[in-house]
Amino acid sequence: MIDWMSDHAWATWVGLAVILALVELMSLDLVLLMFALGALAAALVVGFGAPFWVAILVFAAVSLALLFFVRPSVVARLHAGPTLTSGHDALVGRSGIVDVPVDAHGGRIKLNGEIWSARAATDSAAFDIGAEVLVTKIDGATAVVTNKES
Repeated sequence: MIDWMSDHAWATWVGLAVILALVELMSLDLVLLMFALGALAAALVVGFGAPFWVAILVFAAVSLALLFFVRPSVVARLHAGPTLTSGHDALVGRSGIVDVPVDAHGGRIKLNGEIWSARAATDSAAFDIGAEVLVTKIDGATAVVTNKES
């Protein structure tokens, strides 16, 4: 086995690259992928007739360079998608209908099919039954609302 590996060093490096890439599919951390690409670079060097120690140096240099210089930007790009608002934060910006008159001290609105405690965003604002209001924030279990037109 060792004799075959030394006679076919390029195939050994390619095999190592494939194994590392397959294990990367299980971890999805992009670390082993950088080592797989380093192994491919070593296979290329050995394919051109370089000795084993040069292949080891190329493998280490390419793998570490990719790990420290390429991987951070790839990971940042993969994680830079839009954020999904969920829970109470998803209600901000929605409109509701006043069910019990709302002022700075309290009231109730129908929001997203549910009845919510509500209060006006400013002390001077007040909303009558049936008025359409806009939720500006959720404070605990209370929707802070303002006039829909503003």
